[in-house]
Amino acid sequence: MENKAKIITVAGKGGVGKTSICACIVRTLVEKYPDKKILAIDADPAVGLSVALGVDVKLTLDGIRMSIVDSVENGETREALELLSEARFRIFDALVEMPGFAFLAIGRPESSGCYCKVNSYLKEVIGMLANSFDYVVIDGEAGIEQIQRRVMDQVTHLLLITDQSKKGAQVVTTIKNVADELIHYDRIGVILNRVTNPELASLTQVPGVEILATIPADSQFAANDIKGNSVMGLPADSPMLTGVQDALHKIEII
Repeated sequence: MENKAKIITVAGKGGVGKTSICACIVRTLVEKYPDKKILAIDADPAVGLSVALGVDVKLTLDGIRMSIVDSVENGETREALELLSEARFRIFDALVEMPGFAFLAIGRPESSGCYCKVNSYLKEVIGMLANSFDYVVIDGEAGIEQIQRRVMDQVTHLLLITDQSKKGAQVVTTIKNVADELIHYDRIGVILNRVTNPELASLTQVPGVEILATIPADSQFAANDIKGNSVMGLPADSPMLTGVQDALHKIEII
């Protein structure tokens, strides 16, 4: 059966406002489509999307995975099928219901190093949950690892976020090239964020990808962010919010 959900993944270099843009996408969809089912997934171990959306996270996906692993290590002998069934059931315990959307955090693995196991788990969860929602918005971790591991292989819309720096443009170019090789997506676009010199904005290019929106440095948003307030409280004319809306129009999400 073809997946009915529009799965929007937001990717880019760390520190370019990726999570903030992701939160603005969720807010825009909630306001535009109050009758649709919307899921926000915080797939970045930095776990910032919950703060940006005002969500109090009690249980994460990796917390579920670790508790199941611990039960086995403590001597509970159970079949693999039973463990998988329990994991799938408990995922719904981790879903936080908010006004207009549901929220799921993958969490931060306790051990340092590779995120292979939690990324594999995330891929399965995305596949399982996607058919229950009309829109899935994923805040991916900075860089390309989740794309390389094909965690995001069901993406319909890939939004690449960069600032005006050469490094930011290089990172999203790399993400685009890796995505072209490893995953399927229907639409792709770039959002140029935190622009301090609009005259130089045209110098930032990602080969083969349209710049959907150029968002100026937003002092209103910065103040809101410093106070720890969610994007739900941003004024409707916030440059961050209107810029995201422009991008969503151009890529035909709204």
